[in-house]
Amino acid sequence: MSQILLQRDGVVATVTLLHPGKLNAISLAMWEQLHAVFLQLSQDNILRCVIVRGADGNFAAGADIEEFPRVRSTVEQGRHYHEDVIAPALRAVAECPIPAIAAIDGVCVGGGLEIACACDLRIAAPNARFGIPINRLGFPLAPGELQGLLELIGKARTLEILLEGRVFDAAEAKEKGLLHRIADDVHQATQEAAARIAKGGPLAARINKQMVRRLTPAVVPLQEHEIEAAFAFLASHDYHEGVQSFLEKRPPEFRGTGRARI
Repeated sequence: MSQILLQRDGVVATVTLLHPGKLNAISLAMWEQLHAVFLQLSQDNILRCVIVRGADGNFAAGADIEEFPRVRSTVEQGRHYHEDVIAPALRAVAECPIPAIAAIDGVCVGGGLEIACACDLRIAAPNARFGIPINRLGFPLAPGELQGLLELIGKARTLEILLEGRVFDAAEAKEKGLLHRIADDVHQATQEAAARIAKGGPLAARINKQMVRRLTPAVVPLQEHEIEAAFAFLASHDYHEGVQSFLEKRPPEFRGTGRARI
């Protein structure tokens, strides 16, 4: 069963992404749980650091694509999935007043990378793998998820990741600005970083997070017609072909034109 686990050890909490047998692929229920957990943590005045990690040697292998025919098959479903489920979850992580560290090993792609980018610090094992290979599925990154990646690494590297759809190693991820450091024992290194944060003034840490966010240049919100255009792909042949080919484990046959037969 997929779920988000929460453990506390003094002033440090650990949030674990768990989806056995699927490399911790993030189900719709997990996105909703992640949102609820971080809203809960945001109200805790005792905690000084949150560690986000995956179970069983992987961070997270993106969204659970097997759910897509049921929960993300139409434009209406897609907008709900991204605007009402994923975007609020990522905001809850990013806007949590408590410093958050992503401890990354194994696979960290798609939605997993989006969660890591929403954390304040990212430490990875040398074996970690990164990317957003959704071009193979025939769909773009939703605006609410694109913004976090763009703010972190800029236009050029964001376009490289999305257009090529490569999966790359931890050294390249650090070179691109996705990681703060690489550690052989990533979980020990993360615990040490959390301990350093916890020893500092908690009020100062919260104010630093708030001010950095406040002083980051604001993005002009998209207009409704731009949002509609961003999600129009959900009615396309290519989107449904991409998902179906993934589920059938075969190469997709993209057309680039026309609407899907739904």
